[in-house]
Amino acid sequence: MLFYPQEKIALFIDGANLYGAAKGLSFDIDYKRLLELFARKGVLVRAFYYTAVAEDQEFSPLRPLVDWLDYNGFSVVTKPLKEFVDSQGRRRVKGNMDIELAIDVMEMSEIVDHIVIFSGDGDFRRLVEAAQRKGRRVSVVSTIRSQPPMIADELRRQADNFIELDELKPMIMREGGPRSVQSEPQYAQTA
Repeated sequence: MLFYPQEKIALFIDGANLYGAAKGLSFDIDYKRLLELFARKGVLVRAFYYTAVAEDQEFSPLRPLVDWLDYNGFSVVTKPLKEFVDSQGRRRVKGNMDIELAIDVMEMSEIVDHIVIFSGDGDFRRLVEAAQRKGRRVSVVSTIRSQPPMIADELRRQADNFIELDELKPMIMREGGPRSVQSEPQYAQTA
């Protein structure tokens, strides 16, 4: 990972995308260790975590993670999941956080030197390009080692650095115990 000790860093974590990538590599993320890792790389200004949450459920398995992140140094950005019925009549939910993440990247690009996006979503290619035009370095964290790979080729090519999630695994993996309840729901990504 190419970081400079004096540079100001901001993390932007697409929760569902990072969860899917880590699941594809068979591990759970310890978010405290993740925060500590990047705090050692430079001056960590802010760490954002984006996720959609089910508002109508009495208890969401995501709630303990969201609460923990909120109390432990992350700026958590949420919005309600939306329910819809697909063309086969099946009940589905969606919760795309791309716009929220993009707006925060553009706002933070005014005060940070290095933007780290935890997502493989190809829709972020233009966002990365826009931040680079402002003179910011952009790293993307995802994986090509899962089946299928979780990063879009166009995003990987656009980023200044591609950080393979599998290589971070020993430094950010949650140790021991059963798979955590700190997990993202799987929902349809619709345009």
